[in-house]
Amino acid sequence: MRTARLALLCALAPALAPPASAERAVTDTDYRPVDVAEASLGWLLFYDPILSGNREIACATCHHPRFGTGDGMALGIGDGGTGLGPGRRADPANPPERRIPRNAPALFNLGAREFAVLFHDGRIEVDEARPSGIRTPLGAEMEGGFASLLSAQTMFPVLSPDEMAGHYSENEIAEAVRRGVITGEGGAWDLLAARVRAVPEYEAAFAEAMPGREVDFVAISDALAAFMAWEWRSDASPYDAHLRGERPLEGTAAEGLRLFAAECAACHAGPFQTDHAFHAMGAPQIGPGKAARFERHRRDDGRMRVTGDPSDRFAFRTPSLRNVTRTGPWGHTGAHGDLGAFLRHHSGASGWTPGEAVLVPFAGVDAGAGDLLGWAEDGAAIEAARVPVRPLDEAEVEALLAFLAALEDPVALAGRLGVPRRVPSGLPVPR
Repeated sequence: MRTARLALLCALAPALAPPASAERAVTDTDYRPVDVAEASLGWLLFYDPILSGNREIACATCHHPRFGTGDGMALGIGDGGTGLGPGRRADPANPPERRIPRNAPALFNLGAREFAVLFHDGRIEVDEARPSGIRTPLGAEMEGGFASLLSAQTMFPVLSPDEMAGHYSENEIAEAVRRGVITGEGGAWDLLAARVRAVPEYEAAFAEAMPGREVDFVAISDALAAFMAWEWRSDASPYDAHLRGERPLEGTAAEGLRLFAAECAACHAGPFQTDHAFHAMGAPQIGPGKAARFERHRRDDGRMRVTGDPSDRFAFRTPSLRNVTRTGPWGHTGAHGDLGAFLRHHSGASGWTPGEAVLVPFAGVDAGAGDLLGWAEDGAAIEAARVPVRPLDEAEVEALLAFLAALEDPVALAGRLGVPRRVPSGLPVPR
């Protein structure tokens, strides 16, 4: 029923006026206030590999300003990799078990109040009915006291063996995760916090930025969230200048804006170009799929894995489009290495072929082409669930690309603090 309503909405989009919020300039009230001292502390933690099990991966390894706050790869290599960005490779001495199953999402504007659901499948979201105010995969186990949903989100990558924790008996964090000991004394989060507390420079920085607070992982998460909210607030693009009446968009970009309002704004709505909802748009699955390791078929069912509702199969969260021209590869698996090709496939103007994926197989990590490219098996089912939209012609694709380029914000792309020269742990900074 819901999918049918979405199909009708998209079919009628050309006749609809753009949502009023789509033509509203962003203001300070759209964002939660940020303590700059906390953000400065989070800046160091974000670039510090101390938060990974093997002390080799920082948050910035997969979310780097050089790659639009992503990693420039379709599907990243977390623990067990060397290098940065598209040049990152599996470490022959200690390769990862598999690559990360979904594309690293961009981090722009996550400090805005309206971002109340995160991850591609929305598995954490604001839920006032719960004691913590947040619904997460851990349920009642999840600790409370977070400053924001963004803070709670940072609690999870450090638990993933493929992302930051490492595998099995490689380190004490991985061992705790394997045993399912996450919260409480001796849990994975407690062990990570103990590492940070043991660094005198961090101890002093927490005392200054968060006086009186225990240095637990909630405090660490709050600092990380403050940094991300401060560093990558993005509202200084040519489109923002247009909305503020300072400098109107002209030419092809203006044509693209009109087309975007008619064809795209039903889902890419509001000041950050997202309705924060979930839609099945036929984005192809590549890679191992987001599923439990014991499952034979690792098809990524998207939102359905969270809700259990078959109508949510293959539905993924509508991403914000701020700086989208710089955040490729595109799609929840990064199956498109070209934004124009993504728009053509997204609109139904063209199909998708495996050659579009920027994905280099790694011996010892990937089982082979069948493991990397699940499209042949699941493509028909994914396409069948697609919400119908009107195919774009080439002139329309070019106009939309011009408008999307007007969403680039040089301040946010560079970052306000940049990449630190060093971090308190003394570990190498991702560069």
